[in-house]
Amino acid sequence: MEPFRSTRGKGARASLAPAEASLLRSLVSQVIALIAPDAPSAFTDSDGVLARLDAELTGLGEDQAQTPDDPVLARLLPDAYRDDPDASGEFRRYTESSLRSVKHEAAQLMLDTLPEEGGRIQLSHDQALAWLKALNDVRLALGVRLNVTEEFEEQWDRLDADDPQRSAFEVYAWLGAVQESLVHALA
Repeated sequence: MEPFRSTRGKGARASLAPAEASLLRSLVSQVIALIAPDAPSAFTDSDGVLARLDAELTGLGEDQAQTPDDPVLARLLPDAYRDDPDASGEFRRYTESSLRSVKHEAAQLMLDTLPEEGGRIQLSHDQALAWLKALNDVRLALGVRLNVTEEFEEQWDRLDADDPQRSAFEVYAWLGAVQESLVHALA
């Protein structure tokens, strides 16, 4: 990868190899699938129908009041008040839908501006900010799956050369380098 470079305060540019573009496309697509709202369940009783209509009209669902069971999703959609589950659930109920939407938009914009076969990338300032958000979400998701800690380098060094996780740690480090080069290009 050619690191991101500034385009005189108007955005950033870089160049990706085909394999790098394919990897980014795959990882971002997985995050999009993960943050997509669950399909609404069918209700047969009148209270269920009203609750479903209310959820569809307001974007507020009872299921959104709960911290997600998936640790990656819980990291991407964190609790607002860790010490107060009731307040956190209420906050989540009113904000999770929009947070999912914002994350989805950033990830989709990244996919839309990512050349399928690699090559040159030219991003406006707003597109570059969306890339930063999407890259951050990908790194958070991968970091949770790998149980990355602050001792990331030591964790990585302890892995045997033939350990399958070693490649995932390399991808995690590479994503950090991509993100860092974009931050520097925008600074």
